[in-house]
Amino acid sequence: MINNDVLRSVRYMLDLSDPKVVQVIQLSGLEVDLDTVRAYLKKDEEEGYLECDDEVLAHFLDGLIVHLRGKDDSRPAQPIELPVTNNMVLKKLRVAFELKEDDLHEILQSVDFPVSKPELSALFRKFGHSNYRTCGDQLLRNFLKGLTQRVRG
Repeated sequence: MINNDVLRSVRYMLDLSDPKVVQVIQLSGLEVDLDTVRAYLKKDEEEGYLECDDEVLAHFLDGLIVHLRGKDDSRPAQPIELPVTNNMVLKKLRVAFELKEDDLHEILQSVDFPVSKPELSALFRKFGHSNYRTCGDQLLRNFLKGLTQRVRG
């Protein structure tokens, strides 16, 4: 899925202002200015659109975890994982929103996109594991849609 779409979806889901998105990205240690973030949030056909790279999205997702759950000073800061894949986006959102397996099933079921337990657990395996499964754009899009419905009510 396109990084800008993920950024826009999460921003809408949590009703974050542009300055708040900047703050969330900065929570994970990346300095970014307001104009750049506004360019990321524009539609791709709009004037001034800027493509969000993997590093910015990774910092946003890590900052989102800190924003929603707080900073864990007992553990050292984790390095940013690149490249950003749909599986990684799913994992980071699962951690940020403290979702259990049943929550994930409910979210996907709510948007008529049922996924079996083995299929879902395969998405969270490490790349290279024999049961690893790549998360497709359609699954991530439906997950974001269901999570938005759950968060916004």
